[in-house]
Amino acid sequence: MLTRNPVASRPLLHTSYRSDMALFNTRAKLVSVLVILLAAVALPLLPPSVLPDAVLTELTRGSVYAIGAIGLMLLTGYAGQVSLGHAFFAAVGFYTAAVIAGDPDGRTLGFGITELVVWLPAAGLAAALVGVAVAPLATRLRGLYLAIVTLGLVVVGEHLFEQWDSVTGGPSNGRPPPPVTVLGYRLDVDGPFFNRQQQLYWLMLALLVVFALAARNLARSDVGRAFTAIRDRDIAAGVIGVNLVGQKTVAFAISSFYAGCFGALFYTTFLNVNPNQFDLFLSVLFIVMVLIGGAGTISGAIAGAFLIALLPRVSRWLAELLPLVSTRPTDVPNDSHLQQVLYGLLIIGFLIFEPRGLFGIWHRIRTWWKTYPFSY
Repeated sequence: MLTRNPVASRPLLHTSYRSDMALFNTRAKLVSVLVILLAAVALPLLPPSVLPDAVLTELTRGSVYAIGAIGLMLLTGYAGQVSLGHAFFAAVGFYTAAVIAGDPDGRTLGFGITELVVWLPAAGLAAALVGVAVAPLATRLRGLYLAIVTLGLVVVGEHLFEQWDSVTGGPSNGRPPPPVTVLGYRLDVDGPFFNRQQQLYWLMLALLVVFALAARNLARSDVGRAFTAIRDRDIAAGVIGVNLVGQKTVAFAISSFYAGCFGALFYTTFLNVNPNQFDLFLSVLFIVMVLIGGAGTISGAIAGAFLIALLPRVSRWLAELLPLVSTRPTDVPNDSHLQQVLYGLLIIGFLIFEPRGLFGIWHRIRTWWKTYPFSY
């Protein structure tokens, strides 16, 4: 729905309920989103000399990262519930998909249903059911106490998945990811017209658009407004009639669904998946995406996810420039420590200088452009 905002230079100010509820409340937003989508769709058609397959793979992972970040954004940015258990729900989603689509004759449990339209919703629903089971405990807590409880999920889950060899393959062997088949067509192998990287990129981009639109519409609904009320002041929200336990449970279920779908999709680009990959660092990584992108905005979560997905390439580039001493026998610059330093610097920098994240930077640029040459 497209409406006209009479105060175009202030995108967060709405002068009517209709403008506040619009999906795109200005024509400029609609046009800019369409241009970005068209450019994103056309990217894989560039020659490999301009866009290497390695970069395309990183952009593909960025799209899947964005799906998981949107899920955490709905729970933390909108509902105000701090969670460090995103990696646990991602593991539930991945292993659900891997079991459904796995080889029935393999060394790990599998049923051989390789259709993505089957194992992807199943992965999300399995994670959502676990989220609902955890919610009664989580809804009684808030702040740091809630973060500790969800952190315990990651610790317990990592131990459980290491011991469950028939499903996970164990910490030493792992298991392969689910095949990506859509209507009988394998997308995770080279096709007659496009290669594997291009096919997976378009698939993940399309899924990101679906999940982002669903989250944006949820934020505009009564449920999204209840989330916002709980985030701003849960006691006042309860006084005006918001069901705190019920809405927090819904928030955990939706966030867990997104996390489960992320887990099922992200590791399709890997050859083998180890239970140790679903650790605390993965949960913290999603917190970093939300903080860097800007808490409380869907577009901020997407921007933060793509920045984190491309950060390893930046760290490798910096490792070649800086005089780092490598501990590897191949004399390849060791950029893992530099990458962690960059994560820390980004968190500190954004929290101090721009708490609203990348969305805040874009808002500043847009406001400056609209009001130039005036300073207000």
